[in-house]
Amino acid sequence: MTSSVETYRIRLEGIRFRARHGASRAERDLPQDFVVDLEVLLPIASLPHSDSRARVFDYDHLATLVVDEGTSVSYKLLETLAERLINRVLADTPAILVQVRVKKFGPPTSASVDAVSVELVGKR
Repeated sequence: MTSSVETYRIRLEGIRFRARHGASRAERDLPQDFVVDLEVLLPIASLPHSDSRARVFDYDHLATLVVDEGTSVSYKLLETLAERLINRVLADTPAILVQVRVKKFGPPTSASVDAVSVELVGKR
C-alpha cells in the first residue's frame, strides 16, 4: 500500500528556558524567561513505516537543541537567537524547513508590553 502522505511536520509549542538575552547590559545581568515555538518540516522518508517509537523522529531531540542553543550563549537580539536556532536545527536534523518563534516577557519598552516575539523561517 502506497502512502498518500505529502507533508511530515512536527510542532513543539512552549519550549521554556531561562537565559541572559537582551540588548542592554541590565537585561543580560538577570536571567529571564523565554518561550520558543518550533515547527519543523521533515522529508517524507523520515516518516516511520511502523508503529514503533524506535522508528519515529525524536522530538525530544528538537527540544533539547532549542534549550541548549538558547542557554549556551548570550545574545543581544532575539533575531540572532532565532537565526541560530534555525541553523542549529538544520545542521543537526534532516529538517528541510524550520520555523521558530522566540518570545520574551516584559521587554524594556516605553509603553506597557506583556511580551515580544520574533518569528523566522529558514530552509535548506
